[in-house]
Amino acid sequence: MAERFTEDSLAELEARLVAIRRELHRNPELSLEEFETTASIRRWLEDAGIRVLDYGLRTGVIGEIGGLRPGPVVAVRADIDALPVQEETGLPFASRTPGRMHACGHDFHAAAIIGAALLLKARESELRGTVRLLFQPAEEKAKGAQQLIAAGALAGVRAVFGMHNKPDLPVGAVGIKEGPLMAAADGFVVEVAGRGSHAAVPEAGIDPIVAAAHIITALQTIVSRSIGPLQSAVVSVTKLHSGTAWNVIPDKAVLDGTIRTFDEGVREHVLRRFREVVEGVAAACGTTAEVRWVQGPPPVTNDASLVPLALRAAADAGLEAVVPLPSPAGEDFAFYQREVPGLFVFMGTSGSWEWHHPAFDLDERALLPSARFFAGLAEGALLELRENGIE
Repeated sequence: MAERFTEDSLAELEARLVAIRRELHRNPELSLEEFETTASIRRWLEDAGIRVLDYGLRTGVIGEIGGLRPGPVVAVRADIDALPVQEETGLPFASRTPGRMHACGHDFHAAAIIGAALLLKARESELRGTVRLLFQPAEEKAKGAQQLIAAGALAGVRAVFGMHNKPDLPVGAVGIKEGPLMAAADGFVVEVAGRGSHAAVPEAGIDPIVAAAHIITALQTIVSRSIGPLQSAVVSVTKLHSGTAWNVIPDKAVLDGTIRTFDEGVREHVLRRFREVVEGVAAACGTTAEVRWVQGPPPVTNDASLVPLALRAAADAGLEAVVPLPSPAGEDFAFYQREVPGLFVFMGTSGSWEWHHPAFDLDERALLPSARFFAGLAEGALLELRENGIE
């Protein structure tokens, strides 16, 4: 039988969510390997009487609440995968698996949305529509959202909501803004081909290291000279591999890195200029260069029409709404926003370390407010959509 929550029982719910978060934290699983995580989330939902739907997923869970009264469908998403990081928090519930850690707080996201599900289940008979719960795998590889979309998880969904914890926002604050919030995150591999030679006779070869050095320097001009001052982009070369011996000019150099942008038009322009610069500089040095893209998610861009709903939900949950600075990190929630209107928020968690750090942790006092926020946001969205004649 579904639980019914009152103000007096919220402390019990909070303790339960803390226990769930810590259980997930102890047992982190990497992208597309979240088998035990999937089983645990399924069990917690089913124990609460929440419907779990079969979409043929290897990992990840999709549940539903409501549908007893006519109305639209909205979705709430949490990611569930961990990172290949050796934990250094010293927590009593630290990872039991060497080299695996919830260093990005996806355990927090999952626990908070389970809390929202429990709150919504207690009001299921009053919901004017259906809330679909997306516990998504493989966010860190930017593959999970596309898998859920391909499986049909957004069928009939009119709006989708999600969050990321934000260590530099205090507990009690939630970052809400329209428009760009997180960046498109593309990667690149550039292979510069020259001609090897003895290092003492460089004229007999074509040095790909010199060409690579000129390419790296020239790439810095993309942001400074090809992007307007009111626009933004990041072009970072993060790897350079070449050579095997101190006295040999190699025949190849390989560059890796990332490009971050907040606007699709800027994204296309930067990628085009990147190729032009690489190929042009390589030719000027007598080498050739091949560019391979590692396409990441598009920018997270929030639908302005959903912002007032989020502001009301924040006030009802006792949270202070702030306008956050956009983050150049990437998030595959953006793929959902290409399909349906979506809103992504930053939940304040008062952390001491940034995402992906081995000592990353967060303040669990943010769990219950997050659960209340998303329960209220989902229910408010159902009501507003129905009032606007959207079923």
